[in-house]
Amino acid sequence: MNAPHELNHEEVLRVKLEVFKREHRDLDDAITAMADRGTSDQLTMVRLKKRKLALKDQIARIEDELTPDIIA
Repeated sequence: MNAPHELNHEEVLRVKLEVFKREHRDLDDAITAMADRGTSDQLTMVRLKKRKLALKDQIARIEDELTPDIIA
């Protein structure tokens, strides 16, 4: 039997990063679909765009944390 494997901090960040990127793409697709169909409720559109922007910020923070500082 396999023993349970605990993820270290970096592995947890990488999993979160993939989840956030997937959600960001899904929101982008949803926003595009709403705009293409002309069924865009402005309030819903604003909420989706705000969520997408918040995800972009979270993705950038995680990527910064995962990328080692390189001293030039």
